[in-house]
Amino acid sequence: MLVTLARRVGIAVLTLLAASVIIWSLLLLAPGDPAGGVLRARGILEPDAAQIAAMRAELGLDGNPIGRYLDWLGTALQGDFGVSWRSGRSVMSEFATRLPATLRLTAAALVIGIVMALVIGIASAAAPRRWPDRVGRVVSLALVIAPGFLVGLIILNVLVLQLGLGVIVSDGTWGTVGWPAFTLALGSAGYWARILRASILEAQSSAYMQVCRARGISPTRRMFTHALPNAAGPFLTVVSLGAAGLIGGAPIAESVFTWPGVGGYTMQAINARDQPVIATFTMLAVLIYVIVSLLIDLLLAVIDPRLRGHGLSRRQLRLALRDAARTEQTESRELEVSR
Repeated sequence: MLVTLARRVGIAVLTLLAASVIIWSLLLLAPGDPAGGVLRARGILEPDAAQIAAMRAELGLDGNPIGRYLDWLGTALQGDFGVSWRSGRSVMSEFATRLPATLRLTAAALVIGIVMALVIGIASAAAPRRWPDRVGRVVSLALVIAPGFLVGLIILNVLVLQLGLGVIVSDGTWGTVGWPAFTLALGSAGYWARILRASILEAQSSAYMQVCRARGISPTRRMFTHALPNAAGPFLTVVSLGAAGLIGGAPIAESVFTWPGVGGYTMQAINARDQPVIATFTMLAVLIYVIVSLLIDLLLAVIDPRLRGHGLSRRQLRLALRDAARTEQTESRELEVSR
């Protein structure tokens, strides 16, 4: 288990390092001059060449890109992500005031997405190729392909403005988190529901489920006692990956509903070409993605010893394979007897 933990942690560190290189490369390759964007964000709508040159010197844009990246990486490892080019304040202090609202939004979206995925996925898998399955597959597909910003605008215009079901300007509290979280959760819920349905159907086609049917176990007990726990592994994996996706998708929902989080703040930074803010938000999303994935990998390795790989000794692996073969033979004999 220690070998598995060390290997996963090493992969996580390399992933973060590669992500930082890619993010900085994309920022350098982005079209346009950041100095002009920062000047316009500070109120100088038509800066001249001298003002742009002075701003480039102030921001250090004329220096070696590799040296700038290494300087940023060195300070980032100490917890300092620089200052915002637009406001001149520390990026971490700006994020610290807005991060609780974003975490509140993503946590609510995560809960809503999991509940929707469980309802749609279980209803579809419980009646394969019947009307609940067809309705569930159409709904989940529509949730996946519908653009988040379009759904958010429809909810804002129809449900909030015309029907009065909510407030126009969100204040970042739990009382106004409903519609922004629902909008943010829709795409992930559709994808998770399709994965859960496929995993449950695969579990239902296994030999032990045929034994359960032959023994007369009720469909409800088969679903919640046997099929759903065996489908939990793939479902937890995609949910962990989707949790980071919720952070990455937060800017759209926050911009539509004026949610006072780091997502909306980053959208303003993108318009102003505020590179320290953009790099910090992207690294934050990648860091959450890596940490959640690492925790889920370790949890799955604890639940299923086959996923520990080199964590098992040869003797343990030989005994595990022998037990699995005996279990399969026992299930086959029980199935033959029941027939």
